[in-house]
Amino acid sequence: MNPVQPPPCLQCPLRDKAAFRSNSPQEIAFIQRFKRQHKRLEAGEALVREGARSELYTIYSGWAFRYKTLSDGRRQILNFLLPGDFVGLQDLGIDGAPHGVEALTAMEACQFTRDELWNLYREHPSLGFDVTWLAAHEEAHVDENLLSAGRRNAEERIAALMMTLFKRAVALGLAHDGRCDFPLTQQHIADAVGLSLVHTNKTMRKLYRMGLFELAEGRLSVPNPQALRRLADYWLVELPRRPLI
Repeated sequence: MNPVQPPPCLQCPLRDKAAFRSNSPQEIAFIQRFKRQHKRLEAGEALVREGARSELYTIYSGWAFRYKTLSDGRRQILNFLLPGDFVGLQDLGIDGAPHGVEALTAMEACQFTRDELWNLYREHPSLGFDVTWLAAHEEAHVDENLLSAGRRNAEERIAALMMTLFKRAVALGLAHDGRCDFPLTQQHIADAVGLSLVHTNKTMRKLYRMGLFELAEGRLSVPNPQALRRLADYWLVELPRRPLI
């Protein structure tokens, strides 16, 4: 991980996106003090290592994923992280991170000092509520993934994952002309939905033949989102404007 010159929090381009709620000048000034450094990672580098003590991060650009591994190397991807996502709260009160976070693409992240989190709650209770909201929002993603693993069949699992990621990309302004970047390999998808690589490949080819998605050169297109939602039994709700730390 290489530190880079951070942009001032007041001028953070994420704050201009409709997906995020605004903060008061006083809150932004505190976030600037709370921030330790700005890091750049290449695809495949670890932002958080399993079992190691970690700091808190906001994804500034790029994609990452949070995962856990078994002793034999099998990996479960818990969720994917996009710009604005807040990382590291699961490490509070324990000796090390119960999961790892790996860069899926070249990415940048804002690092915050964990020990300053208590000052955030004391000095800016509204920001403390924002952190709580972000933790609950993260749990909702994991709940959706648990529903897929427990009850959805292979086609429904992959449809739900694609629908969720496409919808999140649209909300962040990362989709253009009905297409968005989709840097996941079939192995990432298999590790996220709990299927073998062979089963994942067969299922994706089936969904492609059904005309439910197009994937070429790392770009995803969903020509019929209503059909994809119906297949996934995906509950369509408007994504609320969310906090940005």
